[in-house]
Amino acid sequence: MGNVLKKLGEAELEIMQVIWDSESPVTSNYILKELQGRRQWQLSTLMTSLTRLADKGFIHCDRSTGSNLYTSIIPENEYKAGASKHFLEKLYNNSIQNMIASLYSNRAIKDSDIEELRNFLDKLEDED
Repeated sequence: MGNVLKKLGEAELEIMQVIWDSESPVTSNYILKELQGRRQWQLSTLMTSLTRLADKGFIHCDRSTGSNLYTSIIPENEYKAGASKHFLEKLYNNSIQNMIASLYSNRAIKDSDIEELRNFLDKLEDED
C-alpha cells in the first residue's frame, strides 16, 4: 500500500471525488461541469490532470467508445484510509488522541462532535 499512496494534490483529489461519487464511468466534460463551482478550469487543464491521475494508477481511461470514459482504479475508502494513516503518522505521531486533543483545544471540534464520536465508538464496540 505504501507505494500505491502517491499523494494527490488538492485539485486531483477533487477530480477523484467526482469520479468516486459517480456510479458509472464519466467523461471529462462531466467532471468539468461538476467542478465548475470550485475551479475555473479549461478542459485542457483538466485533461492534463486526468492524464497524471492515470499515470499514477488512480484512474483508468476507456477509449473504446470514441469518447474517453474515466473510472477509478483505487477505491475511495482505500485511498482515504491510507491518506489518513499517513497524515496521523506525520502530524500526530500516530496518535488519534493527540489529533483530537489538538483539534479540541483549538476549538476546531465542538462538544457535540465529541459526543458524536463517543456514540460512534460505543457502536463499534457493540458490533464486536
